[in-house]
Amino acid sequence: MRTMTRRAMRGVGLLCAAALSLTACGSSEDTGSDEAVSGGDLRAALKEGGSITVWAWEPTLKQVVSDFEKEYPKVKVKLVNAGTGNDQYTALQNAVQAGSGVPDVAQVEYYALGQFALGKSLEDLSRYGADEFKDDYSPGPWNSVTVGDAVYALPMDSGPMALFYNKKVLDKHQIATPTTWDEYLEAARALHAADPKAYIANDTGDAGFTTSMIWQAGGTPFKTRDTEVTVDLTADKGVTAFTEVWQKLLDEKLLAPIENWSDEWYKGLADGTIATLSTGAWMPANFVSGVESASGDWRAAALPQWEKGGEVSSENGGSSLAVMKAGKNKDLAYAFNEYANHSEGVQARIKAGAFPATTADLASPSFLDTPFPYFGGQKANEIFARSASQVPEDWSYLPFQVYANSIFNDSVGKAYVSDTKLAEGLKQWQKAAVTYGNDQGFSVNK
Repeated sequence: MRTMTRRAMRGVGLLCAAALSLTACGSSEDTGSDEAVSGGDLRAALKEGGSITVWAWEPTLKQVVSDFEKEYPKVKVKLVNAGTGNDQYTALQNAVQAGSGVPDVAQVEYYALGQFALGKSLEDLSRYGADEFKDDYSPGPWNSVTVGDAVYALPMDSGPMALFYNKKVLDKHQIATPTTWDEYLEAARALHAADPKAYIANDTGDAGFTTSMIWQAGGTPFKTRDTEVTVDLTADKGVTAFTEVWQKLLDEKLLAPIENWSDEWYKGLADGTIATLSTGAWMPANFVSGVESASGDWRAAALPQWEKGGEVSSENGGSSLAVMKAGKNKDLAYAFNEYANHSEGVQARIKAGAFPATTADLASPSFLDTPFPYFGGQKANEIFARSASQVPEDWSYLPFQVYANSIFNDSVGKAYVSDTKLAEGLKQWQKAAVTYGNDQGFSVNK
C-alpha cells in the first residue's frame, strides 16, 4: 500500500465511476478539501459544538465517547454499531453510494482501509497534521493507514502476533515451546502421537491468518502502483515458506478441523484439544472472557521463526478510525478521532483491554510490567511490545482485499477439506483475484 501515490488515487477514482461495484468507491462528487486545518481551528470547532456520528463495533470506544462529551459538552457523539467487519463495510459502502446516511467517523480494519481509500471515501488527515504522527505509532499499523504522503486514518489498536500455548498440555507431554516453525511441526507430531485427541492448533482456512503468516515469512505477494496491481501467490518467498510447513501439517492431519470463534473452538482451548494459537495481542481478553476454566494453563511466547535465531513478527487484526469524506462535520470528526487514538482516549481504551498502537504506551514501564493473572502472572506485554517492533514495513494488502478475503475459502479452503494442495488453492485464489481486479478496472498481472 505504501507504493501507491496520489496519482494512483486519482486514477482509481476515475475507474471507480465506471466499474467498481463491490469495492468502496466514493460518490462522483468529491466533497473533500485540501485546506490545512490548524489546532486553533479545531479548538474553535469544539467550542462551537455540534454532533457527529461514529460507526464502530469496538467496545472500548463507549468510555471514550463519554469522556469526550464530558470534556467538550457542546459536542454530541452518536456511537452506532452498524455491524462487524464486512457487515459494516457493506452498510458503509451502500451509504456512500447513496450519498446519504454516511457517518462522520468509521472504524475500518487495516486490511480493508486501502479499499476505501482508493474509492475516495476517506478524508486525507494530513491536512490536520496527522502526517507528523509517524513516530508515535508502531510500524505495522502506521504503514497500514498511510498511502504515500496521505494519512487515511489513525491507528486505533494493533495486533502484533504471539504464540499462545497451553503450558499444562505441553509440559504433560514434555514438549518444549517451539521457537521455529520446523520445531512447531515436530511439536505437532509429538503431541498428536502422545494424545490423538490433541492438536497443535486448529485451522479450517483463514485469509487473515494466512496473509499474516506470509507477511512474517518475508512475503510481499500484493503490490500496487498507480492502477497496476501484482498478485503473486505462486512464487513469492513468503508464500513458499508458509505452504511448505502448513502442507505437512495438513497432510499429516495435525490441525484440528475446528472453526475459529465457534463453541467447539472455545471448548478445545479450554480442555487441551487445541494446544497453541498464533494470533494478535488482542487475544488475552478473549481468553479471560471465553476460556475462563483454563486460567493459569496458558502462556504467551514469541511467534516461532522461519529461520532459527530470527526476530521477525507480523500483525494480525487491528483497526483504525477514518474520517469519511462525505461526513457532515469533518473538523469535529477529526478532533474526536485524535482524542480517541492520539491523546486522552488512548489510556481509557488501554484500561478497558485494548492493545495500543502508540509507541509511548508500548514502551511505558506501567504497561510492560502489567502482570496477567490468566497467564500465571506473566508480563505478557513485554512479548507483545517486542513483537510490535519486529513487524516488516514492506507489507501491503490488495486494493480489493475485502472482496479477496471473502472468496478465500472458495479456493484455498479446499485444501482443508479435500486432496487439493495448499499451493494449488493459493493459485486458484490468485486467479480469482486477478479476474476480479481486472473486471473492476485495475490492471492486474499485465
